[in-house]
Amino acid sequence: MNSPQPASMYESQKKIYPREIGGRFANLSKLATITLLGLFYLMPWLMWDDHQAFLFDLPARKFYLLGLTLWPQDFPYLALLLIIAALSLFFFTALAGRLWCGFACPQTVWTEAFIWMEQLTEGTRSQRMKLDKAPLSWNKIRRKGSKQFLWITFSLWTGFTFVGFFAPIRELGAGLISLSAGDWTWFWAVFYGFATYGNAGYMREQVCKYMCPYARFQSAMFDKDTLIISYDDQRGEPRGGRRRSVDRDAAGLGDCVDCTLCVQVCPTGIDIREGLQYECIACAACIDACDSVMDKMSYPRGLVRYTTEHALHSKETHVIRPRMMVYGALLLVLVGSLVMSMALRTPIILDVIRDRNSLYRELPDNMIENIYTVKIINQSNDERHFGLSVTGVEGIHLDGVEDIVAVEGGGVLSLPLRARAERKNAYGIMKIDFIVEAMDDSGDRRVEDSRFLGPTP
Repeated sequence: MNSPQPASMYESQKKIYPREIGGRFANLSKLATITLLGLFYLMPWLMWDDHQAFLFDLPARKFYLLGLTLWPQDFPYLALLLIIAALSLFFFTALAGRLWCGFACPQTVWTEAFIWMEQLTEGTRSQRMKLDKAPLSWNKIRRKGSKQFLWITFSLWTGFTFVGFFAPIRELGAGLISLSAGDWTWFWAVFYGFATYGNAGYMREQVCKYMCPYARFQSAMFDKDTLIISYDDQRGEPRGGRRRSVDRDAAGLGDCVDCTLCVQVCPTGIDIREGLQYECIACAACIDACDSVMDKMSYPRGLVRYTTEHALHSKETHVIRPRMMVYGALLLVLVGSLVMSMALRTPIILDVIRDRNSLYRELPDNMIENIYTVKIINQSNDERHFGLSVTGVEGIHLDGVEDIVAVEGGGVLSLPLRARAERKNAYGIMKIDFIVEAMDDSGDRRVEDSRFLGPTP
């Protein structure tokens, strides 16, 4: 008697061959993919005022966004922008499910591009399946090799473009051509290219199933009024194959002909007829597939469609509901705050550091002196002239600085200077204000407080 085989604790992932499909959602997906990839590969090459329009210059601690230059002191803007992005994801997920996953997620976009290259070199779904099962031959080597060449070239170009957001891409390109680029530049270009190759070329749906945390907590943002892709089982069941001429009512059948096209086109390999599953990325390929079958059978479209759980059970759907109002109100407040703060942002940073090595100095003519280091940061891209002054103590003035100083665009001017006041007006610890004002018509002005120390009265 043969002993039973032990159960396997691991089953290798079966390769999914998504079937090609046309339709309104497929066209929308292609448009989104082309647009997003176009923006990604084009943005680093755009120029603005003699510098890269989109550049995150980490060594210089400057972020260039079109005509705006952000410094480390502007980090709250980035934090606020990330909060807005996260809240927007919650808002649109509660409204219409995983739209982000289906049409805009980088994993989806790059996987779509890799599938296009696979279809170009290996053919349709049935041809790809047949090629994988076929023995090794020149035709198989040629087709597989062509795919790998396109994949690797596209991945390396993606890695190069990604690094181009953090280093001037024109200098980066010249360095790579002349093999003079730094080791870290090469490392990150190859690393990101390898990540693109692995995630979009091989792992594909496994990233969405097993690695993406969003798939795990998305259900917490769904309710019965969320617009999701659903199969209308009341209309479709009992499913069964039939000819177009068969009267489905007389045969006791629903509208589903059990063609499994909805499964064949699914990039994650699920059957939408089994209900909403966390693997579903809402790409709507199953809707296009089912609608094409309904058209051939002369049945109404919408057996698989975007709908809500309430609508499926003939109940009223409420778009405006408490969670949507909360998300919407928070988004309005945060976006309004960001826009207002950016509009009121003064492109000057003033930093005052008092010399702590000495409390104060007593000078002839009954004068008291404190020493400071003042840094003026010009956040604009053009050279500007500023006037520097100090107030807060009667008769206080600055020594060791010109009336007007020039700071180059995006530059930092560090000034060691002395503030002096008469002894009779300087006693104990007194609050003073350093003021820097632009000498143009912009009206830009910054004030930074400090302390002026004098003898105890």
